[in-house]
Amino acid sequence: MMRKVYRIAKAGNINKLTLQEEPISDPKKDEVQIEVKAVGLNFADIFAILGLYSATPKGSFIPGLEYSGVIIKKGTAVEDYNVGDRVMGVTRFGGYASHINSQVDYITPLSHDWSCEEGAAFLVQGLTAYYGLFHLGNLSKDDTVLIHSAAGGVGLLANRMAKKVGAYTIGTVGSASKIELLKQEGYDDYIVRDKNFKINLHQALKDRDLNVVMECIGGDIFKAGYDALAPQGRLINYGSARYGDNSNSPNWLRLVWLYLTRPKIDPQKMIETNKAILGFNLIWLYHKKELMRKILGEMKALTLPAPYVGHVFDFTQMHEAIKLFQSGKTTGKVVLTIKE
Repeated sequence: MMRKVYRIAKAGNINKLTLQEEPISDPKKDEVQIEVKAVGLNFADIFAILGLYSATPKGSFIPGLEYSGVIIKKGTAVEDYNVGDRVMGVTRFGGYASHINSQVDYITPLSHDWSCEEGAAFLVQGLTAYYGLFHLGNLSKDDTVLIHSAAGGVGLLANRMAKKVGAYTIGTVGSASKIELLKQEGYDDYIVRDKNFKINLHQALKDRDLNVVMECIGGDIFKAGYDALAPQGRLINYGSARYGDNSNSPNWLRLVWLYLTRPKIDPQKMIETNKAILGFNLIWLYHKKELMRKILGEMKALTLPAPYVGHVFDFTQMHEAIKLFQSGKTTGKVVLTIKE
């Protein structure tokens, strides 16, 4: 059987990512074969294609971390799923494909009232938001949380999750054009990340303690959030978007400069101020299947509405979708659909 995939021979240049056909084997006894209906884009995909992600495979690889679709074959040992079931799944790369073989540990049923596009918009962002907020951030009722990239996939889900437990949410965006969406999503306050960010953050907090920061920007924004944390505050570092731009290959001089000028935190001062920085890479969770299943169960108990899908492209428009994603002009999730 043949499948369509986007493959790159070696990380380093987005233009080298090409649509190809290749064979796919039958699923192993503990696997299912999924006809993919939708694929979700993530910052980690772009960083991997550019060779800026530490977990990037060596040599030729297929990017992509999440998808949704329909099971068309199953292995002899699979009991909990049947042919015809709609599922959403995560994969340690390999998601940009029309068909995928997956162990059942890495898929979960797609709600009957969610579309495949919504299914492809949930798992990576949901796992990131939930693990960051609750397993690392220990977010509780009446806590205040600062959520960067608030109109993006992680940001919107993080706000919904935080509101479920009664937290106060402040969202940040790079453009004032995205504030209306934050209002619709129920953020308590919002800030545009401009040169006055530190002052505006102080004004937004008023007399509130800042307990948790969901940090994915880096640089001065990282430092401002960390400085504003109350004693026992937790900064959850899961990305650094400032290293990204809209180019097809890395600007190494720029990246070296950003790296050398990154914020430096004194561990001794962390003790004196009772603050914590906790970093994590979602790829790590793929190796902790029991923990991932536990988190999925906890997420399900929140009974969240379907995720917000802001942009939908055809699978053949991968490069157009990536270019828009890099522009910083997106809201919600960017998804590609596959029509056979």
